Amino acid sequence: MKTVGALLWEPGTQSGWSVEEIEVDPPERREVTVKLTASGICHSDDHLDTGDIPLGWAPILGGHEGAGVVTEVGPEVTELTEGDHVVMSFLPSCGKCRMCVSGRSNMCDLGAGVLAGFAPDGTHRVHARGKGVGAMSYLGTFAPYATVPVDAVVKIDPSVPLMPASLIGCGVPTGWGSSVYAADMQLGDTVVIFGTGGVGMNAVQGAVHRGAKNIVTVDPVAFKREKAKEFGATHPVGSFEEARQLIEHMTNGQGADRVIITVDVARGDIVEQANQLTRRGGVIVLTAAAPVLQRDVQFDLFSFAMSGKRLQGSLYGTTNSKNDIPLIADMYKNGQFKLDELITKTYKLEDINEAFADLRDGKNIRGVIVYDD
Repeated sequence: MKTVGALLWEPGTQSGWSVEEIEVDPPERREVTVKLTASGICHSDDHLDTGDIPLGWAPILGGHEGAGVVTEVGPEVTELTEGDHVVMSFLPSCGKCRMCVSGRSNMCDLGAGVLAGFAPDGTHRVHARGKGVGAMSYLGTFAPYATVPVDAVVKIDPSVPLMPASLIGCGVPTGWGSSVYAADMQLGDTVVIFGTGGVGMNAVQGAVHRGAKNIVTVDPVAFKREKAKEFGATHPVGSFEEARQLIEHMTNGQGADRVIITVDVARGDIVEQANQLTRRGGVIVLTAAAPVLQRDVQFDLFSFAMSGKRLQGSLYGTTNSKNDIPLIADMYKNGQFKLDELITKTYKLEDINEAFADLRDGKNIRGVIVYDD
């Protein structure tokens, strides 16, 4: 099938996305083709362009947040049929590997290859200019059609609108799960969340769902501080120093129970800032991506070792996509989860570079590409 897609031909050079003709193959064994309604604009794709996540190959079809309708199923697919409404999961879940069967499907063995540059069987489903094209997270949602592993899509109730549902494949569960699962938040907790973009705003929602008493958010962008109030933040501030003074006063010097880092790019000083805000026995959750080659981190190891604190890395919010994507979709349908409010602006695919510029400039909570019928 010939269509169009947004490709990176020179990852890491900030050369931007090229929207051009691509060819998408029909599904092979355990694959489906999906007609997409929308795709979210996520920082992880931008990391490929900036080089924070380096790739040794090209080209790549970007995009890993999407939702749409199944148009074709390949051999041995029994879970889905044509016409099913699905959300793309940026990390697949096979349900059979050690991680999956032990309840840690966000660490599924298939996920180790999402940046390998080809489908799980070692071939390509997308082609452009006579070359095989790697698809971000096996998905490539920066195109109106995608042929993907069935393990990377999750069926949802067809009454849930697909445009907001597109966000449930990455940013929403990553932030929400960082509070609900990774931080193991408790009723009445005092929480600090660094960064309130498309991931951090959902960490706020998770803190609300867990019954946190005080939700302090830290973001230098005034627009995001105002939006954070709509999602349940009780004390939005603009800097670490403001948060430090607030937490000192709020907790009588004890510190926050949970501190969650969901900034755009985690630099070496932010973990120590989080450490300073966390009480003894508290939890620090690092969800934000850091530059792959970053090795220098400022951290007070002595006081941390004596404190009983836990530093928890969190991939995909420690969620289970097959369970949590339908759960979040149902909560949205029942008025218990904000998705529409996350969408600041929609774009056409040809405007993708504008969408990423707006992302970097802090103008959006989430930008969304919408595909025409």
